[in-house]
Amino acid sequence: MTIHNLDKIFNPKRIAVFGASNNPTSVGFTVLRNLIGSGFGGVVYPVNPKHESVQGIQAYPNLSGLPHVPDLAVICTPAVTVSGIVRACGEAGTRGILIISAGFREIGPEGRQLEDQLLVEQRKFKDMRILGPNCLGIMVPGISLNASFAASAPRKGHVGFISQSGALCTSVLDWANEEGIGFSHFISVGNAIDVSVGDLIDYLGTSAATRSIILYVESITGAREFMSAARAFSRTKPIVAYKGGRFAESAQAAASHTGALAGVDAVYDAAFQRAGVERINEVTDMFDCAELLARQRPPRGDRLAVVTNAGGPGVMAIDALIGRNGRVAPLADATIEALNQCLPRFWSHGNPVDVLGDAPPERYAAAMQAVLSDDGVDAVLVVLTPQAMTDPTATAQAVAEVAREARKPVLAAWMGGAMVSDGMQILGQAGVPAYRAPEMAVRAFMHLVSYARNLEILHVTPRDIPVDFQLDRKRLRGLFDTLLTEGNELLSENVSKALLEAYEIPVTRPYLARTAEEAVRVARDQSGYPAVMKIHSPDITHKTDVAGVVLNLGTDDAVRAAFEAMVETAKERRPEARITGVTLQAMVSHPNSFELLLGAKKDPVFGAVIMVGMGGTAAEVFRDRALGLPPLNEALARRMLESLKSWPLIQGYRGKPGADIDKLIEIIMRFSYLVADYPEIKEVDVNPLLVTPHRAIALDARVLVDRDPAIQPIRPYAHLAISPYPEEFVATRQLADGVPVMLRPIKPEDEPMWHHLLGSCSPESLRYRFSGAFKQTTHEMATRFCFIDYDREIGIVAEVTEDRQRRLIGVGRLVADVDHVTAEFAILVADRWHGRGIGGQLTDYCLEVAKQWGVRRIVAETATDNAPMLHLFRSRGFDVNVNTQEGVAFVSKVIG
Repeated sequence: MTIHNLDKIFNPKRIAVFGASNNPTSVGFTVLRNLIGSGFGGVVYPVNPKHESVQGIQAYPNLSGLPHVPDLAVICTPAVTVSGIVRACGEAGTRGILIISAGFREIGPEGRQLEDQLLVEQRKFKDMRILGPNCLGIMVPGISLNASFAASAPRKGHVGFISQSGALCTSVLDWANEEGIGFSHFISVGNAIDVSVGDLIDYLGTSAATRSIILYVESITGAREFMSAARAFSRTKPIVAYKGGRFAESAQAAASHTGALAGVDAVYDAAFQRAGVERINEVTDMFDCAELLARQRPPRGDRLAVVTNAGGPGVMAIDALIGRNGRVAPLADATIEALNQCLPRFWSHGNPVDVLGDAPPERYAAAMQAVLSDDGVDAVLVVLTPQAMTDPTATAQAVAEVAREARKPVLAAWMGGAMVSDGMQILGQAGVPAYRAPEMAVRAFMHLVSYARNLEILHVTPRDIPVDFQLDRKRLRGLFDTLLTEGNELLSENVSKALLEAYEIPVTRPYLARTAEEAVRVARDQSGYPAVMKIHSPDITHKTDVAGVVLNLGTDDAVRAAFEAMVETAKERRPEARITGVTLQAMVSHPNSFELLLGAKKDPVFGAVIMVGMGGTAAEVFRDRALGLPPLNEALARRMLESLKSWPLIQGYRGKPGADIDKLIEIIMRFSYLVADYPEIKEVDVNPLLVTPHRAIALDARVLVDRDPAIQPIRPYAHLAISPYPEEFVATRQLADGVPVMLRPIKPEDEPMWHHLLGSCSPESLRYRFSGAFKQTTHEMATRFCFIDYDREIGIVAEVTEDRQRRLIGVGRLVADVDHVTAEFAILVADRWHGRGIGGQLTDYCLEVAKQWGVRRIVAETATDNAPMLHLFRSRGFDVNVNTQEGVAFVSKVIG
């Protein structure tokens, strides 16, 4: 339901409190006291049938007795009474419900039944929204709203706090008040039967008062909605998340390397990174990190320079940096020379830059300016210890002045107590993050680095690596349906590899042999020598556990002996397993090869998750892996590879040639298509995936399937947390003059062609489209139009091929509101294609897409002197409302 009617909860004019009480020990007493004592400017109605007044305010016996219908009902009564109150609220017209009452699913099956009753009642009333139950309540300091049973009220500020733990809320609130931290909203979600964390992120995204969000989550429901909301918010403002239960073990034993390595917490890490969310592992980092990310420019990289007046703290900072996988910035020769000119001859001549214990403020400032000018430095940490000749306050002023002009992050560590407190205050007021110890400052810097990397995931332009398929994927789907719905959950190696091969992932083909003599014939005539033999059993997942893999068999006698020994050993170690024989395949090796593991699993929260890492039998020992949520493009696949500890080996190390990276990335992308197309895949392992300087090939594969999606079909791609590229909207059309045009959704890889399109447009065309002029397009502009969430917006481009070059000649854009009721439409056509029907084709097709999307109304605006566009809108049945004073025409059309 997203944010529809959430204003009834967070910006109400009239509030009814059910369970309002005179008993100081009751929740209803505290909630009412907080509401009437917080300065709330609206009306509060206590509802209590037993008392004429509550806390000195006239009480009402029931909802029907109220003088006006409340916007918000706050319910603090016993759980068994709540569904009846919700029904009465719905019948009266109240659409905002805050249920503070406990006693629902958190107590077991009986409470879950009560929760189900609430949902039954809610569905009877269109547009009703429920927050809770079992929550602390909500606080909106900007309107002095405190509908909670918290012991204190928060200050007014710019942090939106969302927590799944009511108990944590009270501790955080007390701590924040002591530290002087304020909030735009303070929200306890409780059991979240309706209003979800994703809904709240979307709602806070519309709040000008909210500059950052802090989340405390124990689990996520509605992963697709959460990811969509978080990605939208993170593009402009930071989200900091603390995830409780980091080390919870999976409830079921994993059947594959991927299942064992892609644990619950690692999947949350991958999801947060893909959504641009910065994760913290210390509750004490919450507010520092949120404030830091909201106020500081993200660094370009992880290279830190340290300027200090003492060697020891400088070394401490470097130790902390290396320990957190940051890099010590190497100083350029020009920087060293500049420092030689402004520092005493005995300075450290390296990083950390020791300006010596007698450094005055001017020396600090000069050293900072020299280091900040170095292109190899991404950020500067200034460390001060209060020595005899040190002026911490004046030095803080000097640092603040330099930082004010800097285009890179500057952090400070002012070590000490009372002597440095004034300096700390000056730095804080100037927007320079200041800490008591170097390690704390380094930890903050690495949060900035991590946040910058997460933002890059949202904004980086992938190279366009065409992934075409010779086979019809829909036809292929039909061929494999039988295999996925019948037989064993664990597909054989033959079938698993056939699935990979269908997606044009190279494999070694296995050939089945049931006897020793058949194995010899297969080795001679099909696999060839040298050969690899593997045990064939639907019950044995890890073949090496039963000595079920033998390499480099070169003769008939070797094959016979290996067959007998392998089958015998397998029967001894797994007597219950069904053994149907062995498979043989060609032995593939290369002196410069590297074994990777490529896998996927279906996470219960985020759906399909892809993993790449070091492969082979020791994959679970080294645990060198990276996780990502499909769909994956070139940039995302590359980022996964680059994050591996073994990345230097894959690239090539000490003269040893590296892998064919482009081929490897293409295989990962093809694998992503496979995982996206088959919701039945529970787990899949390609291990090892052998990569060489010239190719990559799957030597072994196993697929574990879940037959439920095949038997009971789900909506397409429901198993993905991120909406994939909507291929269903790719269409071909023909202009009146016979020129073929492809109409398709825009994608990040289109950025270069998008720049070319806008570069071919006249200033007048750009003014009509963007309501203003600009000198040139930028990557930042392109991210707004090419990097889109297909659940929220879609751009339809018109593509032609000219002189063997693909070109965009027009683009129509639909941006839906978060409730998917209304979509804004805009269009741009390259000047030399005007008058050839492109605008009409794009508009008609965008209207088709909007209908399929479920949008009910299209709105647009254009300049009153844009006669061709006004004619196009009128010819398509749009209502046109001209505002001659502003020179703007507002158009709209109901389509559903």
